[in-house]
Amino acid sequence: MIYVIWAAIIFFIFIIQESVSLLDVTPDLTVILVCYAGIRKGEVKGIFLGSLIGIIEDSLSGTLLGPNLLSKGLVGYLSSLIYRKFFIWTPLIGIISVSALTLIDSSFVFILRSTFDRIPVSIGAALFSISIQSLLNAPWGVFLKPKLADIH
Repeated sequence: MIYVIWAAIIFFIFIIQESVSLLDVTPDLTVILVCYAGIRKGEVKGIFLGSLIGIIEDSLSGTLLGPNLLSKGLVGYLSSLIYRKFFIWTPLIGIISVSALTLIDSSFVFILRSTFDRIPVSIGAALFSISIQSLLNAPWGVFLKPKLADIH
């Protein structure tokens, strides 16, 4: 049953993500879902869910397969690593983590697409888009909380 709920959430996130935009930049809400999985479920499930979401996102984009798979898997791992190894979790750390991981994810995808395919947009447009995505995702970090038993 839990897999059906996760599949419905992922489907819902993809629908919302493509229908909302600010300054012609769509938020990358899948990063928030991957961060949640990394924080709540651990490194392995964070990497798995991130890679699954990434390959779905790559398949839907119609371009090169792999950049989102790698970047979302990396975000799943890094979110778990940040939570488990370095910090006592606070809402401010959640905001900073989501913003930084969105920045890492989007930059990684841009670099991989630019390296192995054609450059999708100019560097200036990419920096603008990545910055806006990070700012749009940052407030969601307040809602990312570890399980009560895991709080340091």
